[in-house]
Amino acid sequence: MTRHDHDAGGDPDLLERKRSLRDEVWSALEEAGADRFPGAQGRIPNFAGAAGAADRLQDTDAWRSAGTVKANPDSPQWPVRQRALEDGKVVYMAVPKLADEHPFFLLDPDDLDESPRNASSIKGASRNGRTADVDELAPVELVVTGCVAVARDGARLGKGGGFSDLEYAVAREAGLIGPGTRIVTTVHPIQVVEPGRIPMTDHDIPLDLIVTPDEVIPCETAYARPDGVDWDALTEEKIRAIPLLQRLR
Repeated sequence: MTRHDHDAGGDPDLLERKRSLRDEVWSALEEAGADRFPGAQGRIPNFAGAAGAADRLQDTDAWRSAGTVKANPDSPQWPVRQRALEDGKVVYMAVPKLADEHPFFLLDPDDLDESPRNASSIKGASRNGRTADVDELAPVELVVTGCVAVARDGARLGKGGGFSDLEYAVAREAGLIGPGTRIVTTVHPIQVVEPGRIPMTDHDIPLDLIVTPDEVIPCETAYARPDGVDWDALTEEKIRAIPLLQRLR
């Protein structure tokens, strides 16, 4: 399997620390029997209790006050996307790897041909939504991001592709995300590591809220949010792979 960080730029020592922590968390989930299909390794890991974490997120003020949600397309956040549509929220779901010229699926709960459960899957989004460019979206009130590891200080670690950071940066530049937009995730308790273990760079987005099946963790983070795309941190290989970045440069 090609690693998602194969085209990542930056300090090699920092990248290696991130790789090592990902491997540790993936293995811990597997050893505990807490991973679910399609498995943990190399992914934003699906986990036992993902639906329960979505239920707990649904009971937060951050959720109740949001009418528009930008969500990652990964399996563990499928229940979150489903509940967003059930609650009447518009969902902007990133096209996997931002690979399309129009990099988001726009899912309107009032215009679905299938149930919210089916419509919020990756395949269902392509049937029930339409692909949209950044300038076709409304301001986002809640960002849901997938994580491999998180810490109570708001640090997060993705699977290495940098797509959540890029989606956020592009939306921030377009004025769709502001300082008050909350950034949340749902994870298994095993994915919550000690503060200071996750290396954070200027282009990494921090979390406001971590939700597990057992608890809601508000993050008092000292990490600054990126203001836009950090072009210096992108490799030419990454830019060539994402049509949106080619247009923006």
